[in-house]
Amino acid sequence: MEQSALTQLKERGAPPGVPRAAPAPQARRRRHVWPRVWHFLSFGAPGVLVYVCFVLAPIGISFWYSLTNYNPFNPPISYVGFDNYVLLFQDNEFLTALKITSILTAIVVVVPNVLGLGVALLLDRPGWLYNALRSVFFTPVILSSVVVSIIWSRLLDNDGPLNAFLRVVGLDPPGWLSDPDVAIYSLASIVCWQMLGFCVVVYLAGLQGVPTELLEAAEIDGAGPVRRFRAVTWPLLAPALTINTVVLLISAFKTYDYVKVITNGGPGAGATATIAFNVLATGFDANHVGYASAMAIVMLLIVAVVTAVVLKLLQRREVDL
Repeated sequence: MEQSALTQLKERGAPPGVPRAAPAPQARRRRHVWPRVWHFLSFGAPGVLVYVCFVLAPIGISFWYSLTNYNPFNPPISYVGFDNYVLLFQDNEFLTALKITSILTAIVVVVPNVLGLGVALLLDRPGWLYNALRSVFFTPVILSSVVVSIIWSRLLDNDGPLNAFLRVVGLDPPGWLSDPDVAIYSLASIVCWQMLGFCVVVYLAGLQGVPTELLEAAEIDGAGPVRRFRAVTWPLLAPALTINTVVLLISAFKTYDYVKVITNGGPGAGATATIAFNVLATGFDANHVGYASAMAIVMLLIVAVVTAVVLKLLQRREVDL
């Protein structure tokens, strides 16, 4: 009888004041770990392995070399600690290269962003003509930087077509690539010309993602074109601005091929020599691999810190729709 009464109480629920019997403990199901590990190894490991082999491992090897006086033609290797880094910031050649790289990066980040936004606003219209113009502006992006450098070095040559045209109209052409005060700006203009199409395409993608309802609502409220751009379009282009700025920043800071082909670091004493140019010249021409590795590590740290700060600041402006 007692057993049947307890069974009925369990089925109907115990009345208030009567404690219920504690449920029988159930054995925890063990999560099978090995299928998840195998899943990761099957899909993630190849990518991680490639990243480790071609990114992390070279960085680690370069850092080790930067702590030595490694010269492949003058063994043995000696550990020098951070002497290369101390010497680096006392080297006028490196400090000049840092200044040149900073000027080049500032120009390349600002000019294509501004011009790219203007061109994108002009091309943000339907029609075959505007589609063709988009292709024209994007064509320089797919060209090799070496090809672009050769073309522009011919155009800006002292006897090139640009100087010939300036002489015809009665102007005295400057030394685009031979004047130390002008060469860095000529070089930056070439990089801006090639990167302009990339910025145009990214801004066009952002413009086509702006909801027409917001623009129509702003127009109904009496906002003019400038006001609509400032209040609606520009805030929604923040992700496009972030992408363009970060890509231009990284690309400009590691500029090497333009300098090598067009000016070879000149004219004069390193008037256009960037940090990347000095790294390869020191490591492969002078064979001071340890010192060049220290330059590369410093450049990596500068790019990483500046990119992280810029990315953090620009992401604050992004608007979630």
